[in-house]
Amino acid sequence: MFVVELQKNKQYPIEIPENVIVKPNDMVIVQTQKGEEAAKAILVPSEVEKNIRRKKIPSIPFVRVMTKEDIASYEELKILEEKGFKDCLELIKQHNLQMNLFKCQYTFDRKKVTFYYTAPERVDFRNLLKDLTKVFKHIRIDLKHIGVRDETALCTGSGLCGRPFCCSTFKRQFDSINIKLAHDQGMPITPSKISGTCGRLLCCLDYEYKNYIETAKEMVPIGSGVMTEDGVGKVCAQNILTKNVSVKLSDGKIKEFASSDVEMIDADVNIEIDINHSGYKYASMQSDENDNIDIREIEDDRNSSTDDI
Repeated sequence: MFVVELQKNKQYPIEIPENVIVKPNDMVIVQTQKGEEAAKAILVPSEVEKNIRRKKIPSIPFVRVMTKEDIASYEELKILEEKGFKDCLELIKQHNLQMNLFKCQYTFDRKKVTFYYTAPERVDFRNLLKDLTKVFKHIRIDLKHIGVRDETALCTGSGLCGRPFCCSTFKRQFDSINIKLAHDQGMPITPSKISGTCGRLLCCLDYEYKNYIETAKEMVPIGSGVMTEDGVGKVCAQNILTKNVSVKLSDGKIKEFASSDVEMIDADVNIEIDINHSGYKYASMQSDENDNIDIREIEDDRNSSTDDI
């Protein structure tokens, strides 16, 4: 089965006539709701094909394999998109609109041009649209508001982990991410370390969250009085990865024990502990001096993503 990727990383199967030969990575023309579009034909493994058929993902009409003339026209289109981007950007500045233009995209048949933009609030672009119709004549114009996560998903790049962006490779839609996920996993609350290129919290904060919570439930809770081989103490921190707990003893020293090696006691242990932020050991919950960003700015909001690119 051949598929094409149209925006972001959504794959759609294409039905190729038996009398047409298509090779992997050939550029083809397909018919979409926007009009004719150019895309690369990707040959998927049998397991992926089964998954596509199981989900009943609708196929996209196949038009033809791109000819040399089509490829030349496609290259011209890229130049038009660069010019269209500059023209639209200039008009946005003239109208003093609070919108960040991200991309200009023509359909292959040049019947429609779409301008993708991000904005903190709703934008009244009626006057802008009037001016755009004077520049882009006899063509349908679409101004598409997308979220900052969507913007990054349309780009290519590498995250802090060194791997390609999750949103531009395998993630199909965005889950809501909030700062509690970082707190509960003992992550350093430093915006530059827990936010992605989009400026929002990393999607991967959600990947292992359930495992952390389930493991924490099996461990001795923070603040509990416990009996250790070194005497009575109180749990002041957890290390989820090693399943160890840090215990403050009656002499004021703090030692680390396996959670399974300490026993909770009912007696009130009169030892004061400083639960350092989330209570997880090695969790540095303070921002760097040069990282003065309001945490609320990197949490999800209604402008983070639209899931409709």
